[in-house]
Amino acid sequence: MPIPKELPACPVETTLMLIGDKWKVLILRDLLPGKKRFGELKKSIGNVSQKVLTAQLRDMEDKGLVNRKVYPVVPPKVEYSLTDLGYSLKPILDAMWDWGSEYKNRNQG
Repeated sequence: MPIPKELPACPVETTLMLIGDKWKVLILRDLLPGKKRFGELKKSIGNVSQKVLTAQLRDMEDKGLVNRKVYPVVPPKVEYSLTDLGYSLKPILDAMWDWGSEYKNRNQG
């Protein structure tokens, strides 16, 4: 789905429109260190189906967050990486990491 011409007035809503899905945030997390192949992403993310992961990656590619590079080899080799725009979400994920760590520390018996 391409970036809509009219974005929400609220910047928080715009951000949620782009990454407001559990799988998208986990894809971002797993691509922050560098490129990965589809199978590596599926394994590192966990309980995501191939169909859902494919759809999420395509949507993120359409919105300019993820690069998809296909190598002309047999069997096919495809690598995913973050674009500069995708990588610019790192401070948001870092803040989520810090907040989640603090929450876990406060609520573990």
